[in-house]
Amino acid sequence: MAEVITKEKSGGKQNKKPIKIDMTPMVDLNFLLLMFFMFTSSFTKPNVMDLGLPGKDTNPIPTNYDIDQRNQITFIIGENNRIFYHQSNQEDLTEAGLKETDYNGLNVSKIISNAYEKAPKKEIFTIILKPTDDANYKNFVDMMDNISISKKERYGISDIKPWEKKVYENVIK
Repeated sequence: MAEVITKEKSGGKQNKKPIKIDMTPMVDLNFLLLMFFMFTSSFTKPNVMDLGLPGKDTNPIPTNYDIDQRNQITFIIGENNRIFYHQSNQEDLTEAGLKETDYNGLNVSKIISNAYEKAPKKEIFTIILKPTDDANYKNFVDMMDNISISKKERYGISDIKPWEKKVYENVIK
């Protein structure tokens, strides 16, 4: 424990005894407590989202059909909580064709179900998510939740194409 060391001064009217406290045991105790809490504490594990990706197929089925733009819908997740969607190819996409919506589950589900109903081959209908560099993670998770709510099992995540980025940047100006 702490030890009080006193030193007597002689020759004065009053004998004042200065007090000196040895702090070495207190420092040792602090380091022991610090090491105890470091070794016994557990670190939080990062939260990850399970995308449910399919396993690698050893015998892929060749596709002998052209992909019709009506069999897919593309969502572009932008900055400032904005989301755009289209069903166009490179030649047909214009600023008017890139429509904006919000992250409300009813709106997104309605857009997906309308596109699904108009799809010529419903069995290959695909939802494509394309986050921009300015998109935030929360919006991506919200879109994944909306896809899960709409009960569509075919979806993909891709980078935004340069021609889509050009139209997107013209729209957000």
